[in-house]
Amino acid sequence: MKTIAIGADDAAYAFRDAIVAYLNGLGVKVADYSSTVYPDVAHAVAMSIKQGEHDRGILICGTGIGMSIVANKVPGVRAAQCHDTFSAERARKSNNAQIITLGARVIGP
Repeated sequence: MKTIAIGADDAAYAFRDAIVAYLNGLGVKVADYSSTVYPDVAHAVAMSIKQGEHDRGILICGTGIGMSIVANKVPGVRAAQCHDTFSAERARKSNNAQIITLGARVIGP
């Protein structure tokens, strides 16, 4: 698997750090696209998926909603806002989502 793209805005830096640490502990490489402006982050990660730089992405903001809206505007990219493991599994298996969006103010590490 290629490196996973991750992006967070300033509402989610701590959550992003926890996810990066977890993934690094599993030996997964992560490319960080974080910025304080969530639309820029979401667009950059979605474009990296579209262009084949990464197979999967994780986007984190306060609720996960804004990141999902922006990422889904990129043709050929499917982002799913998930707050539980079942939804995340179904987003991938049923909808072939490449990006999961999470809300740092909604769920915790």
